[in-house]
Amino acid sequence: MTIFKEIVDEEFLTVSETKELLADIEAERALDEDRELRYELARAIEHVNRFTTLDPEEAQALVDDLQELEKVDEPTAYKIANLLPRDRDELRSVYAQQRYSLSGDELDDILNVVAQYR
Repeated sequence: MTIFKEIVDEEFLTVSETKELLADIEAERALDEDRELRYELARAIEHVNRFTTLDPEEAQALVDDLQELEKVDEPTAYKIANLLPRDRDELRSVYAQQRYSLSGDELDDILNVVAQYR
């Protein structure tokens, strides 16, 4: 028998926002001595601690600034904010699955916005 779970809600998060949420869960579980962190949760906490560079407010501001650009939709803005690409090649990898490609000027515009938050 297969058990299916229904998706109730979905929202995009930056790595910084995820770090805050996972820190709350970690603190809650630390209070209860009987509850251990599952392997997946421990790995997720380790991942966000290693790769978070911006504060949650800065990351959200970056997402907002990126969404003001013409070719950046919400999911892509969050991907860019999480990856913080340094050059055109890294940014092109974000757009690899899209049906269109960006010109050099469009790529540079996005990289300039990202550079403001580094």
